[in-house]
Amino acid sequence: MVIDNATLLIGIAFSSASLLLALLIGWLNARTETYLVLGAVGMALIVLAVMLMGFRNGAYGFGQHLVPYTLILIGFSFVYAGARRFRDIKASIRPPIVVGVLAVVAIGIPFLMGLTGVGTILLNSLAAAILVLCAIEHWRSKDHPHIALNANAILYCITALSFLCCALVLLSEARWVTTEPPKNWAEDFNSIMSLVGLTGIGALTLTLHYARAAHRHHTEANTDSLTGVLNRRALFDRFGGSKQSSATAVLMFDLDHFKQVNDRFGHAQGDRVLQRFADVLRQELRRGDVASRIGGEEFCVVLNDIDQEMAKTIAERIRKAFADLALAIDDQGLIATVSIGLAIPTIEEDFSALLNRADAALYQAKNGGRNQVRLAPLRLVA
Repeated sequence: MVIDNATLLIGIAFSSASLLLALLIGWLNARTETYLVLGAVGMALIVLAVMLMGFRNGAYGFGQHLVPYTLILIGFSFVYAGARRFRDIKASIRPPIVVGVLAVVAIGIPFLMGLTGVGTILLNSLAAAILVLCAIEHWRSKDHPHIALNANAILYCITALSFLCCALVLLSEARWVTTEPPKNWAEDFNSIMSLVGLTGIGALTLTLHYARAAHRHHTEANTDSLTGVLNRRALFDRFGGSKQSSATAVLMFDLDHFKQVNDRFGHAQGDRVLQRFADVLRQELRRGDVASRIGGEEFCVVLNDIDQEMAKTIAERIRKAFADLALAIDDQGLIATVSIGLAIPTIEEDFSALLNRADAALYQAKNGGRNQVRLAPLRLVA
């Protein structure tokens, strides 16, 4: 049984309205996720446009063309703005605004000239272009499940193709003026893909939204909020129950005279020192090394696939980089430095035991004058 165009329009309207409601609910639970409200506004305009086309009762004058088509292009532009904010929460919405304004002007000119077919061709072509831009934004996103992102990008592209087919059919027929809604296979394809595509895109977008929220909550639970490195719980969740091989090294850090910084200059200045040290760790460590703040001014780093000499080199590099910051706290020249303890197992060793040996070496460094690296005695093989 062939579904008539009016029924498809009703289906598109209900699908878009359901998506609009879901996006609004998602945004109400996460107000910082502005891509949700931008997508919701876009869907609202598309629903309004589809309703106007569904209730024109055979009329096909200037108003029945230009008003819903304008709403569709503006709606897609909002969806494009949402796609940009989905990829990057700080992304500018100026490009979508420019695209939307130019698109509306582009279709308005031929409609004002009476070339309704040309205006319809431009509508479909521009809608396809905006949807491709949405697909590109999802394709460029890196911090989400790639399968869902790629599926969303593909749905955008297929929906864009359906609009492009409508434009190409009108162009091939040289329909520069239309006096009734076009009826051909491309219009049916476009109606079906608008229904399936919008529903699929909405479902995937909401899935990605909740996946992002779950990932963010997991990250927040495992990250030190001040410095951005792992917290103590995350460190022990990752390494606590495991044995470490001889290709592993543990570094323990303690910032020298840190209590004096807090006492004399306040906790805000102390927080700044901790953040600067975390920045040094990020700068000097290799990909795959794990840094954490385990409490107060104490940090721990786990180095993987490394030998003793390279571990000592990295530890010295961190110590020197932090000292070279010359982080003068006041005019008396109080400088932030760090003491470091290094432990490497000669045989497989429990992480907690390795951490304790690194901690003992750290206190040797502090008792020996601070701002130095001490190597824990190698554990004898039984």
